[in-house]
Amino acid sequence: MNEMTKPQAASAEPEPRAATGLLDRAFRLTERGTSVGREMMAGATTFAAMAYIIAVNPAIMSNAGMDRADLVSATALAAIFGSVMMGLWANLPLAVAPAMGSNVIFTYVIVKQMGMPWQGALAMVAFTGVLFLILSLSKLREKVAKDVPEALKIGIQAAVGTLIVFIALRGAGFVVQNPSTYIAMGSLRSPPVLLTLFGLLLTPVLVVRRVPAALILSIVLLTVIGFFVPGANGKMVTSMPSAIMSWPRWPTSTFMALDVGYLFSHFVVALPLLFYFLCAEFFSTLGTLIGVTGAANLRKPDGSIPNATAAFATDATASIVGPLFGASVVTAYIESITGVQAGGRTGLTSLTVAGFFFLALFFWPIFVIIPSQATAPALVLVGVLMMQGLARIDMTDLGNAIPIVLTLLVTVLTNNLINGMALGTLSYIALEVTIGRRSRIPAMVWGLGVVFIAYAIVTAQIF
Repeated sequence: MNEMTKPQAASAEPEPRAATGLLDRAFRLTERGTSVGREMMAGATTFAAMAYIIAVNPAIMSNAGMDRADLVSATALAAIFGSVMMGLWANLPLAVAPAMGSNVIFTYVIVKQMGMPWQGALAMVAFTGVLFLILSLSKLREKVAKDVPEALKIGIQAAVGTLIVFIALRGAGFVVQNPSTYIAMGSLRSPPVLLTLFGLLLTPVLVVRRVPAALILSIVLLTVIGFFVPGANGKMVTSMPSAIMSWPRWPTSTFMALDVGYLFSHFVVALPLLFYFLCAEFFSTLGTLIGVTGAANLRKPDGSIPNATAAFATDATASIVGPLFGASVVTAYIESITGVQAGGRTGLTSLTVAGFFFLALFFWPIFVIIPSQATAPALVLVGVLMMQGLARIDMTDLGNAIPIVLTLLVTVLTNNLINGMALGTLSYIALEVTIGRRSRIPAMVWGLGVVFIAYAIVTAQIF
């Protein structure tokens, strides 16, 4: 997930050395001009850039009725599995963890809006991982990447980013219901609202100034301040933890809790969501692979990505295993570029990230007390960065602009991603036909239009 840092030119490669040692040979350290020490430092850098997910993912998914402490463990375990697999199989400096955006859709769209139990939603995510694994091991993934129009991909991504921002601000009390205007800003006399406002001003400054680990630093600072800020019921915004460290907690309530039967008994209703997760996972991974391997100068002379099949398959397998622990979609993180900038070139970087996630398992009592006012500014930054694809679209071409805007606005105003995806897709088809570009509409988009119409008919009967 996630789009936290734009790709930058990799640092100059050091002079090659003679290959020595088991790690050198296993990870091709000399060939890629790096060392064990440099890889470990790169892994630490990547972890610092993405460690916010340990706090943010449980904070979001606990709203689906799942145990927050178990979600901390599930998040770390999913990240450990994915990062280890990426390091050992693909030998790329890519860290893997539960995806931002997908966790929001899982919680607020699938569970809270559609009423699907979280056990059934976990089964749907795992099934999506199976489909993605099939795509990853075949040539179909190139066809999917080619056939889905850029306007629809960017519209969906921007809509999810906007929805993340709205949900984060609402959860922190910064946005509230209003009988006259439907929504309004929370009272500035409320200390939690003021704390969120401070975070909304501080966090972008830290990110723009390229402060190392800006998001996790923001979360830590706001959490500490929360100990002194009065909240509801006379309590402080941040509660005191039961301990600083504790033995790792096994996610008992979420482990192997998938309800496969529910998924197949409600398959028609789940179909559009399966399409969303499939596309989101696929294109997120593709963009991350392109960005990270480019920044690390690891692409082959023909521009292809080394071990791309292994990387895609790792992502897919992690999205099958992640729900077994209790996590949503698992994906490669664009924050891995920060590790590349620190010199990471091999899978040893990913293994180091996994090691830090393992250590984080011992600090779960701290992660469960982080308040929504501390995570909201980080989520806003994540959402904003997910909208950057809009810059690649010619908004003077209404055939592209209208579907994107409709997808984004309808998603946010109805608080429903499926509504936005449906109207965006159907408007894209209608506009392309009207302006004489019917031949440009891929068969996949026609099929998706039929799926959304069927979905609307089915849900109208259910609800």
